[in-house]
Amino acid sequence: MTRRRRLLALAVPLLLGPALAGCSGGSADAGPTKLRLGYFPNVTHAVPLVGLGKGIFATSLGKTATVSGTSFNAGPDAVTALLSGAIDAAYVGPNPTVNAWAQSHGSAVQVIAGAASGGASLVVRPGIRDWAGLKGKSIATPQLGNTQDVSARYFLKKHGLSTTKQGGGDVHVKPQSNGDAVTAYKSGAIDGAWLPEPYASQIVNAGGHVLVDERSLWPGGRFVVTDLVVRKDFAKAHPDVVKKLLAGQVAANDYIRAHPAEAQQVVSDQIGKVSGKPLKLDLVKQAWPKLEFTNDPLADTLVAGAKHAEDVGLLKSVDLTGIYDLGPLNAVLKAKGEKPVSAGTT
Repeated sequence: MTRRRRLLALAVPLLLGPALAGCSGGSADAGPTKLRLGYFPNVTHAVPLVGLGKGIFATSLGKTATVSGTSFNAGPDAVTALLSGAIDAAYVGPNPTVNAWAQSHGSAVQVIAGAASGGASLVVRPGIRDWAGLKGKSIATPQLGNTQDVSARYFLKKHGLSTTKQGGGDVHVKPQSNGDAVTAYKSGAIDGAWLPEPYASQIVNAGGHVLVDERSLWPGGRFVVTDLVVRKDFAKAHPDVVKKLLAGQVAANDYIRAHPAEAQQVVSDQIGKVSGKPLKLDLVKQAWPKLEFTNDPLADTLVAGAKHAEDVGLLKSVDLTGIYDLGPLNAVLKAKGEKPVSAGTT
């Protein structure tokens, strides 16, 4: 072998070594998995706010994964992040969940737990006393196609009031961020809003009154307002991380039930970290009784919500078979001696 060939023979392994090492993502040296979790700075998202704020998720994940939170104003933005791979899991409302399922033809996401029921209201000016009084008025929702937007349009239609995506019709629906809706109400730019908590209570405190507590529109007063969705490819690659996240979710719910006052303080503080200003604790306490925090996804109400979206032209007919994977959650619940949850008719 010539000197030149001997040098090449020595150089090739040296060059390939770092490249081969870079391909060994599953090695012990790769470190813990990074879990990127989406949520909203709303009281309806108390489970992730407490899970992140109290370090419950971090404790549950242990050395398996690190968790980082990303906040969104409403579900459609969170769904975009999920489908693009910018986040791995998210707490979102049922209608954005269904949209993510529909857009990916059932290939991208699955619901792995519920998180909250209730906590949404239509709050309007004092002079509006019934549904008919909304004709010609303007109301806000958090975002076109989000859970409250669909509810507003569907139940307005049920009461003979039309809406359009462009803000026309009998009632002018103006999607905008929750904080902007509160400001718009105070300035007189809108006559009311269909919002989650704590924003509905903020409008009440600004002089509005609750025309419709959405719980009154659902059988038994229960409907899913927040669930936990994960990207299928992430769940397939990291089933251990998903199960530990669910264990953290159950632990966060246990904490909320056992320590409501402390949980309310955590929610106030965590919303403050996102917005730059802590939410007044009295406002969190005001909103709290309108919500139920639960691991149950209340699956049949998600199916009903999808039909509502179809009815108002915001969703084409979609087969939801397989949208739930509750096996990991039920394994966690069984280990704690708790009752399993159901995927309903899906």
